[in-house]
Parts: sequence; structure tokens; C-alpha cells
Amino acid sequence: MDVRQKRVLLANPRGYCAGVERAVQTVEQALELYGPPIYVRKEIVHNRHVVQALMAQGVVFVEENEEVPSGATVIFSAHGVAPDVHDSASARSLRVIDATCPLVTKVHNEARWFASEDYDILLIGHQGHEEVLGTAGEAPTHIQVVDTPDDVDAVTVRDPGRVVWLSQTTLSVDETQQTVERLRERFPSLKSPPSDDICYATQNRQEAVKAMAAECDVIIVVGSLNSSNSQRLREVALEAGAGAAHLVDFAHEISPEWLRDAWTVGLTAGASVPNELVQDALEWLRARGFGAVENVTTAVENTVFALPQELRAALRPGVERGA
Repeated sequence: MDVRQKRVLLANPRGYCAGVERAVQTVEQALELYGPPIYVRKEIVHNRHVVQALMAQGVVFVEENEEVPSGATVIFSAHGVAPDVHDSASARSLRVIDATCPLVTKVHNEARWFASEDYDILLIGHQGHEEVLGTAGEAPTHIQVVDTPDDVDAVTVRDPGRVVWLSQTTLSVDETQQTVERLRERFPSLKSPPSDDICYATQNRQEAVKAMAAECDVIIVVGSLNSSNSQRLREVALEAGAGAAHLVDFAHEISPEWLRDAWTVGLTAGASVPNELVQDALEWLRARGFGAVENVTTAVENTVFALPQELRAALRPGVERGA
């Protein structure tokens, strides 16, 4: 007789990071200050639930500034934008609130500095991702994107002695290191960023998944398909020994078939996922016999980012509010 108990290993840290918390609070505060509609260029964060909830409150998501009425309020997403996006907003007299994550801003600053020193910048990241587009836009004549280790052989530079790598903040730590090692084989003088570009939250969530993966028959990652850090969590889970790993936006998307022979289910969430979606998944699992929950804690996070300066200024006493 099998006396094992079905259980859930719950990754910690998981879910919202400081940059996402700041971005969502930025939109909510702007709604309170100015009233709807508030326009947001692209998705404020890559999560279907968050976007849908904000739309219900009067947020209008647009692809480009040209879709925003002249003089209206527009918020730039946590992923950051290129300088020409700021220029086009200014040309349309838009009230801009920049919710770019401070850790992404750090990479932008690095890109500008190395470009000013005439380095070739190898930006490790996913082609077409909003964050990569924003960073590359800071120095388009100096930056080339390297998507995977296999892309390294196609890289060309002007001076092998003046080359630096930077990275998208939401990548797999291990795969990024593989790409850096391949780049260093080709360019021994390759310079690294002053500090790690992959954000603390991305690394922490990946480490928590690694710590529990080998014990899990299946790992459920709560997160959206267009969320880079959520996708990486699923990949890291498989690489670290999980029997299977699946990405879902909502609890009802979990398939009972995935759990047919499972005794231990791992549960985590990407950095743009609110806690209520994790709780929904726990309830779904509990209803199917996975009632024992064990926390797997690998780090404690206490980082908090201040709201964008445009909002802080508007919140000062005596500042006129309203649209």
C-alpha cells in the first residue's frame, strides 16, 4: 500500500517583483490622480490578468504614441523604451509617466556610457522583446543583439579589444552565462557590465525552482506566454530535473492529465504575476488532493522602488490634480 501524501512544493520567492509592483501602482495612482482614460504604451507588465483588470478600470493600452490623443497622459511600461519614443511623446505634447523598471534603466545607462566610449555592445536578449528594443534604441549604431549561444559565431565587431556584453534583465542565468562564455572564446578581451544585468528577482525565482525541481513530478508556472521570465522558469524547471513543467495564466488552465501519476507538484509564478493567481492555483490543486503545502525558500526579498518622479511631483501638496 502506497502511504505517500500528495503535496505541493511552493517556491519562494515567486510572483511580483519590486519593478512590477511599482509599475502597477504607477498606473493605479495615475488613474486616481487624473481619472480615466489613462493610456499605457504596450502592456504595463506581461500578464493577462493584470492587463485585463486595468482595462476594466479605464486604462487604454496602445501600441504607439500616435494612438494617444494629443495632450493626454501616457505611461511607458516597465520594459523601457528607446529615446525616439520619448521624442514622439514630446512632439504630441503628451503627459509622460515613465514606469520603466529601475533595473532596466541601469542597463540603458550602461549602453549609453559604453557607446560614448565607442565600444561595440553585444546585447544578449531575445530579438523583438520590448526590453531589448528599448535598450538597443539607446545606441543603435553600437549595439547588436545576440539571442542564443548559437548566434555567437555570426557576431562581427570593429575592434576585438573594445567589446562589452550587456543583457536583457529577464533571461535564464545559465543560458546567459553560456552565451558569455562563447563570446569570450571569440573575444578574449570582452568586457562585462559593472554589475549583473539579470535582475535579482529573475535570479531568485530561478534559484527557488532549481532547489525543488528534482523532487517534483510536475511544476506549474503561473505566468503569461509573452512573459520572458515566466518562460525561463519553465525551462529552468525542466533543466533542473522536474518530470514535466507547464505554463498557465489561470488555475483553470491546469490539466488534470498532467497530475495523473504525480505525487509532488511544484508551484511558482513569474515576476509579473499577482499573488491571487498563485492562491487560485493552490486551491485548484487542493481540491484534487494536493492539500499538503511545503515552502521552498531560497531568498528573502525586501527591495522597494519609489514611484516615478513624475508621479511623486504630482502627489506633492499644492499640485493641481485632474486631467
